[in-house]
Amino acid sequence: MEEAKHIRIYSGTAHVELSEQIAAYLGQELGKVHITHFPDGEIFAQFEENVRRADAFLIQPTCNKPNDYLMELLIMIDAARRASAARITVVMPYYGYARQDRKDRPRVPITAKLVANLLTAAGADRVLAVDLHAQQIQGFFDIPVDHLYARPVLVPYLKGLIGDSGVVVAPDSGSVKMAMKYSDMLHAGFAVVTKRRISATQVASSHLVGDVKDRVCVITDDLTSTAGTLCAAAKILKDHGAAKVYAAVSHCLLSEKGKEKLLSTPEIEQLITTDAVPIPDTLGGRIKVLSIAPLVGEAIRRIHDGGSLSNLFDEDKG
Repeated sequence: MEEAKHIRIYSGTAHVELSEQIAAYLGQELGKVHITHFPDGEIFAQFEENVRRADAFLIQPTCNKPNDYLMELLIMIDAARRASAARITVVMPYYGYARQDRKDRPRVPITAKLVANLLTAAGADRVLAVDLHAQQIQGFFDIPVDHLYARPVLVPYLKGLIGDSGVVVAPDSGSVKMAMKYSDMLHAGFAVVTKRRISATQVASSHLVGDVKDRVCVITDDLTSTAGTLCAAAKILKDHGAAKVYAAVSHCLLSEKGKEKLLSTPEIEQLITTDAVPIPDTLGGRIKVLSIAPLVGEAIRRIHDGGSLSNLFDEDKG
């Protein structure tokens, strides 16, 4: 590979505001790339400056309209490769299709792996992601993957909310490992809301493992869209005597149904999240948004300079 000469930061159309903040952290302006659509919906992208021998970072979370934004990203990668960029790093604050990470039923795809194949085939040399839904997705790539965590961004704010006697709660078995990491960083207690199926035909019921009585709780998860799991867990915590309940997620992809459910669930004092995806509505203060721009910007700087990222994504460090 030809040695990269200079850094260039480019943004797709998914979340330009975050890209601008990342570029500002690095003391740069976003590079010039023209993205438009033909009348029939085809996407067109053209870099409007020289990218030859550039260390190009393409920022695009594939959220909200994952098909459009993924295709846009693939086209940008191809354009940069054909323009002789020295290295192309795809920066994905949110990796779409990550929930389809295994074949758990007959005749279904592993779409997270398909996306990895597409990014690699298009010409990506490296991927920088934030809180992948499943750790195994890193292994779907044959190129380097740097996996950042949103915890260093969220933990200082959460510490101010829960104090010294809080409890971190996993809302289901799949989020236990993440919740335990938050618990360690916050020096807080730990609890789990578990789901038990009564019979093959009856709806699953939930119960709590852990002591939350008169304590401030924070439910942690990597993403939410309908808010159903968070709201159900919050009600159980309140039923068991929790003093206050907060929720913290890395990616807030609230649908209209999710917004309605959150607004109708007074048990959750506030939902704390990041700007990894656009947050157009904070629901009158019910959502607190913290920026990951400095975290991602610092990772980009170190990748370009050949520095170590270990203390940015090391799970045991804050």
